[in-house]
Order: sequence, then C-alpha cells, then structure tokens
Amino acid sequence: MDKKLEDNMPIYVQIMNRVREAIAAGELRPGERVPSVREMAQQFEVNPNTMQRALNELEREGLLESERTAGRFVTEDKALIGKLKKEMAETTVDAFRREMAALGFSDEEMLDFFRKRCQVTGGGQLERIG
Repeated sequence: MDKKLEDNMPIYVQIMNRVREAIAAGELRPGERVPSVREMAQQFEVNPNTMQRALNELEREGLLESERTAGRFVTEDKALIGKLKKEMAETTVDAFRREMAALGFSDEEMLDFFRKRCQVTGGGQLERIG
C-alpha cells in the first residue's frame, strides 16, 4: 500500500483511498486483520486521530468491521468488494477518457490506441507494447 500523501486533499480522505485501493487489489484480503490505529498512523506518518477518522469512515462504508477486543478486519462481503473494485475501475476509465478527449482523441481512436499499447498474452495477462 502506497503511504505517500499529497497536499491536494484532506489526509484522512487520502488514507481512505489508499486502504480502498489495497482492498480492491487484494493486498488486504477479506477477513484480514488490519494493523492498529497507532501502527497505521506510524506507517502513514500521521496523527492517530487522523487515522482513527479514516478507519471509522471506512467502517461506515462497510469495508472494515470492528470486533471490540480483536481489532478491525476487512469485510468478508465479496459483493461489496467487487462493487468497490468496479467503481474504482470506472473512475479510472472515465479519467482516461477525459484526458484522451482533451488531447483530441475520439472514442474509436482511444480504443485503437489502447489496443495497440496492450496485447493479451497466452496467460491472459496484459503486456505493454512499445
């Protein structure tokens, strides 16, 4: 999980986004215990209150679950995680389309460009070309 924070948005929101990305990517797996507030605050180099706020918000979203004496865990709701992953992918694609359109690409040119930049290998993995 990338722990580098920027100045362009509130820190707790950036932390939430990093944790969401880690969950969507499977870096934090369903049912996995997440580090304590203090541990995560140290890792991100932020105040524990800021980390607490981020984690509380993620609990409200249902991505984290708290067990009073055992700590916080990633939700085991695979449908919720799938929805998160899809929403994040849609946001990424929408940003790509906006940026490509700003460069003057039509939708068809964007698809052609993307196809030329990537090819599917035998294992179903995307491989960057050129």
